[in-house]
This record gives sequence, C-alpha cells and structure tokens, in this order.
Amino acid sequence: MADLPLAGLRVLDISQVMAGPFACMLLGDMGADVIKIEPPKTGDSTRHSMGFRLKGEDSPGFLALNRNKRSITLDLKNDGDREVLYALVKTADILVENARPGVAARLGIDYDTLAAINPRLVYASISGFGQTGPWAQRPGFDLIAQAMSGILSSNGFPGMEPAKNSIAVADLGAGLFSVYAILSAIIGRQVSGRGQYIDASLLEAAMGLSIWETTELWGTGKAPTPIGSANRMSAPYQAVEASDGWFVIGAANQGLWLTFLKVIGRTELQDDPRYSTNAARVQNRQVLIDDLAPTFATRTKQDWIDALLAAGVPAAPILDYGEAVESEQAVAREMVQMVPHPVEGEFKALGFPVKMRGTPQQVRMPPPLLNEHGDAIRAELAAAGLLPAREAAE
Repeated sequence: MADLPLAGLRVLDISQVMAGPFACMLLGDMGADVIKIEPPKTGDSTRHSMGFRLKGEDSPGFLALNRNKRSITLDLKNDGDREVLYALVKTADILVENARPGVAARLGIDYDTLAAINPRLVYASISGFGQTGPWAQRPGFDLIAQAMSGILSSNGFPGMEPAKNSIAVADLGAGLFSVYAILSAIIGRQVSGRGQYIDASLLEAAMGLSIWETTELWGTGKAPTPIGSANRMSAPYQAVEASDGWFVIGAANQGLWLTFLKVIGRTELQDDPRYSTNAARVQNRQVLIDDLAPTFATRTKQDWIDALLAAGVPAAPILDYGEAVESEQAVAREMVQMVPHPVEGEFKALGFPVKMRGTPQQVRMPPPLLNEHGDAIRAELAAAGLLPAREAAE
C-alpha cells in the first residue's frame, strides 16, 4: 500500500480538549507523525473529563480525539524542557497550540520565536476569539462561541429556553478550518520555502458555518429566530408527525413539492397562492405544516417514508445515536471501528468520515498513555544530534 498522503510530516500538538486535538488527529489519520506535548503529571485535561470511564483512567473523550499520536510530557515553564521543545521544532512541519492569546509568547514558544528556529514551520493558534480584537482575552469554549456567534439565538424552538447545538460545532469547526488552513500553508510552502502563522478561533468557525442564518439576516434585515427542525431556505423541509411518531421530509424544490403533493394526495394545494412557490412556502411555513398535519396523522411514519422514497422525495426516520451507528449504511461504510489499546483492550470509535481509495486512512496507533513515548522521542532527538545524550536520558 502507498504511504499515507501526509507521511513524512511532523506535527507538534500542544493543545488540549477538542479543537486542537481534533485537528491534529485528522492530520495523524492521514499519516503525519503527531507528537502530543502534554503537561507533566496531569496531561491533557480531557484525560480526566467526562463522568464515566471504561477500564482505564483516561476518559472516553480523550480516547476519541487522540489516536495516531505519540505522547511526551514537557513543562514548558522549565528551561530544560523548553530546549527539548526547541529541538523538536527543528524537526517539525506543523505546530498547533490553543493557549489564551499571549501565553505562548510568555512561555517563549510563540510563532516569532519558533520561526526563527525553523522558518518552514506552519504554526496554528486556536483560541476562543482570535489573537486580536476586544474579546481576544476572554476565555472561550464551544458554548460561549455558540452564544456569541448567533447560533444559540437561532437554535431550538420558538418560545423555549436557549438551546445550543448538541454537536460542538464551534470546537469541531475550528479544528476543521485549521486543518484546511494548515494544509494550504504546507502547499504554499512548496513555493515560498517558508511556513506561516495561522490564527483560528471558535467564534469565527461558528460564524463561518452560519451561512443560511446570515443570508436571512442580510436578505430580510431581521435576525433569524428559532425554527426547530425546519430549513430557512426551503419548505416543507422539517420533521412532521405521523400516526405513530415523527419523521423528516425534504421537498426542497418545486419539482419535489409537486411530486410530494401527489404522494400525500393533496394536489389541491398546488393552486394555493400561499404555497405556489418555494418563497411563498417559506413565508407561510407554519401554516403549511398545520395544513399538512391531519394528512400525516392518517398513516404510520414508515408508510409515509416508503411512499415518499418510492416517488423520489427525500424522507427519513429520526434515529437516535445507537440506531444510527448500527444502521446498515453506517455498517457498510465502516463508521464504527474497534481501536486496540494497551489498557482498554479495545474500544469503539467513529470511523473515518471521508474515504480515500488510493491511501485509505488507518488507525496506526491507539491514543497514547501519558508520556508513553517520551524516552523514545528524546532518544530520537539525541540520535539526530539535536539533544545532548544526557538530556535525552532524563
């Protein structure tokens, strides 16, 4: 099998919790050598998070975000340990950190310092609000970014308490956007010969994913409000209730709308001016759903799903996560994998969400134990003449 596409690149992961570790795990999945640099004794704080455990001390959350990495502990306030980091920087292509703005400079591990050691280094900082601006020094978590980006104001149902998106869209989005920027910088380095600094934030990731919501704001002059499962650009496109429960439909264009009406036996609605165009249906979304409700209540959700799919109209059951990961499609696409681990034996993890035919991603290493590879990494640096043998043995 050919080498994975990022084989030969080295990543220094000086990040904790979600956004940074997620970005570095994705790079590791594609073949990069990811060295996770953790504080001594405690390690990544996610090792101790979540209210449940499997067999070992590391939390399932940590296990989910840190495969394909090696771990070394370094106290970056200690001069000797910082010299180890500087030695690693000489060998690295990418560094990811997620300290609050200013902390890296105080530790002497900021981009300007490290770029002087290795001008080819691509350095990504992930923070709550970015390195500049009046909010830069605020602490930032996914919930905070969802609140301050507008997401929390437009999520959930009208009249209910604020509801965040249950997926950590700001954290994971920041990780994904960082990978996109990192790989772009690596490609650019092939021409310029130099790395560069990347400034990513949870706030901007959350805003960057708010395509429909900002479109509605600027198109109507009104801030979007919660609309439950509905779509801001199409109708009917939401959850509806059958005689035995809820399912979803997606009649997202005029052709699907007309076919949808034939399937449900409501062709008279095609002449109703309130529903004659998608724009009209969006404007009258709630009235439309109220009109359709008695029809959906006459049959089971599976009856409706089968009939709609047979006609080519998107429809689906609402699966919980247990049902989703065990569905025939998820199984066929290998979206659950068993990851071997020296303490856990093995554990379930999500599979790779994109497939690469020529160089398929691999779980090459389980999530590391704290400092599991510290001695080996120091020995590598000593063998390369980047670290005195005495320090490598410490």
